[in-house]
Amino acid sequence: MEFEKISEIIADKQDIDTADIKMESTLEELKIDSLTMVEIVMDIEEAFDITVELEDAKTVADVVNYVAAKKNG
Repeated sequence: MEFEKISEIIADKQDIDTADIKMESTLEELKIDSLTMVEIVMDIEEAFDITVELEDAKTVADVVNYVAAKKNG
């Protein structure tokens, strides 16, 4: 659930296909710069109704796992 929504958000911001986004994809591979990451974080916060701090995220899996942990308290 989290992966699908997060990959949709990333795909929308990066203008790429969701099929190109894997759990093991790094944010660098997806060419996500710091400004885009701020936009992605804002969209994730809105989509999941959580507060997000992702300074250490390196992969899509890091983001998904963080969101899942925040959602489940």
